[in-house]
Amino acid sequence: MMDMSRRQFLGAFGAAAAVAGLGLAGCSSDTSTPSGSSGSSSDSKIQTIKDRGKLNCGVKADVLGYGYLDTATGEYEGLEIDLCYQIAAAVFEVSYEEAKEQGLCAFTTVTPSTRGTLIDSGQLDIVAATYTITPEREEDWDFSTPYRTDSVGIMVKTSNGWDSMEDLDGQTIGVSTGSTTQQLVTEMIADEGFDCTPNFTEYQSYPEIKDALDAGMVQAFAMDRSTLNTYMDDTVELLQPEIEFGTQEYGVATEKGCDLSDLVDETVNELLDSGWMDEEITTWLGASA
Repeated sequence: MMDMSRRQFLGAFGAAAAVAGLGLAGCSSDTSTPSGSSGSSSDSKIQTIKDRGKLNCGVKADVLGYGYLDTATGEYEGLEIDLCYQIAAAVFEVSYEEAKEQGLCAFTTVTPSTRGTLIDSGQLDIVAATYTITPEREEDWDFSTPYRTDSVGIMVKTSNGWDSMEDLDGQTIGVSTGSTTQQLVTEMIADEGFDCTPNFTEYQSYPEIKDALDAGMVQAFAMDRSTLNTYMDDTVELLQPEIEFGTQEYGVATEKGCDLSDLVDETVNELLDSGWMDEEITTWLGASA
């Protein structure tokens, strides 16, 4: 558990924490204060969010259990949506329940190709969108302690009757633009010694890849297994699911060097330590967890 003197963790399973000290290092950008004026409130991302009255969050809209937009209600739901409210609760020094009741999060749908860009532009304060932590990404953005670990899967049509990765030789695999999936699949094929050379086609969204698979434009859909779970039905299956590869950790991304980064990391750690995250995983992912 983190230092509880900084902000008290409220309620069972990590309801909101209060921020006692906003005198943290300021952001490297998103400030109108001239150079040399660091230390003023305008240098604080946390203060900017408080003044605005909303935490701007980038989330997925098409990953069941993580970030999913219910078109019937117009509401986002999932583990990462709840995580955003916990972070908002910490920023605004209210309980988790109050953060939800007061609507302290403003959600924006992001894709793998827009996540970092929207942080850089200042449009988003945080991104909680099955965002894999990599050394390259850590050069540009801050990431929290991982809150979830996943691996890559390859979805194919059941009617193909395929049972080996080598069946992908000469076939086309659909992947998401801006993701690490193509690299991870290629590395797995080499590491496992499979004799096959698939092709790859990038798409902007997951539904587009699934549509391409159903239409025969691609013969496989490769992505994190948590994402693929959204599109599983009786016409598709995972190819050699026993091969665990591309293990990756999801973290909450924030602007590099921003005072919000410390608060986000503390919140995630508290939620992990309290068992709240385990409860969320069971609630939203169930048996797939």
